[in-house]
Parts: sequence; structure tokens; C-alpha cells
Amino acid sequence: MVCDLVSKLLEYSEITRIVVTFNVPERLSLPEDGRLDIIQNDSPLGFGANHNQAFQRVEEAFFCPLNPDITLLENPFPQLVAAMERLSVGISAPRVVSPEGDVEDSVRRFPTLLGLVAKIFGVSSGSIHFDACSEPFCPDWVGGMFMLFRRETYAVLGGFDEGFFLYYEDVDICVRAWRAGMKIVVCPSVSVVHDAQRDSHRSIHHLRWHLASMIRYFSKHFIRLPHVNRLPR
Repeated sequence: MVCDLVSKLLEYSEITRIVVTFNVPERLSLPEDGRLDIIQNDSPLGFGANHNQAFQRVEEAFFCPLNPDITLLENPFPQLVAAMERLSVGISAPRVVSPEGDVEDSVRRFPTLLGLVAKIFGVSSGSIHFDACSEPFCPDWVGGMFMLFRRETYAVLGGFDEGFFLYYEDVDICVRAWRAGMKIVVCPSVSVVHDAQRDSHRSIHHLRWHLASMIRYFSKHFIRLPHVNRLPR
């Protein structure tokens, strides 16, 4: 997945740097290209810490945390950047679909305790429903598998909260962005494929990280969530 994604990214002329982090030692046959910047961790880091570390290598105007299980069928960046410029927002994201073509629940309302109960009982997942024909809109938060930041936005926010080892760091940074007056836009006409592994459904370690992150999120943001105006202006 990593090799395929890197090869695809290298086809896009506007991509001037790709930071690949080896969180644990492994061998990959990556393409030889001067735009590749490799980080070999001495010990495994969490999701947020790895992206914050990568950000220190970046001088470009935009920064895109990207999961290796993303497949790009077409270049998403021109439309995402154009939407950010047109709507003056700090973060953008595409429509994320499964390999079968179903829209994933990567665009949601902020989690609340009441919403968590509703999800447990199957009443509501908190997802915002839309399709490829929908107009760009401003959701509460977007999934961390693909988030495009203006460099200054990521810097002002201080990056991801490294207190979240895995899960909820994407929700947290979107809460902080809205509180700082920075909007988030989703461009439904732009799509990427996400071959989600759903490790928290199978691994006890991932489940523990998920629960620990949930507790941290609610302890941080239980009192007050920002008001979100979903219509971009």
C-alpha cells in the first residue's frame, strides 16, 4: 500500500515533498526520487507524534497527513486547494469511499456523551450524509486518514495532540480549529479510496487505545464544544 501510494503521489507535479515514516523497522522497495524524505523511528510513536515529527521536515504551503491505506484514483489536490482558497478555510478533506464505492463515515458531528449512547443503541452514528453531487460544506470534523492543512493552520494549532496515541486526535484538532475560528471544508466531488483495517474491532491493543483516547477526548472537551456553521461563505 505504501509503495503504491508513494508512486501515485510522485506522478503529481505539485507534490514537492513526501515524508515516509517507518514507525517500526521494515523493508520497502520505494521509488528513488529526490522528493522522498525517509524517517526511521528508534521506537514506535503514536499517530499524532509521527505527523508532528514529519511536519518539522516540511516547508511547503500545505501539509497533508495521509494514511498508507489510501488509494488515489485521480489527483485530489487541485480541487481541495482551490476550495480552501475560495472559501478561506484552513483544513479540507475529500469524500472518502470504501473499495466497494460506499461513502465512509469520515465526516461527522462532534462526539457527545448522548451521541455515544445513541451510537451504542444503533440510533445514530453521528455521520453527516452526502454524495458526490453535494456542494462543499463545513462539517464538525473529518477523519485523519486524509486531511489537507494550510501550513500556518497546522503550526498555529500546534499540530496533533500527542497525548492521543491513536484515535480521536483528528476530532481533537478539528475542535481546536473551530475554537480558533478556522473552518473545515469537505469537497464531495473529490474522492479517495480508503481500505480501512478497523483494527480496534479485532485487536485488544487497538481497542484499549480507542477507549483511552475516547476518555481523553471527553475529559478535554466535555464542557464546551464550538458552534459550527455548516454552510461555507
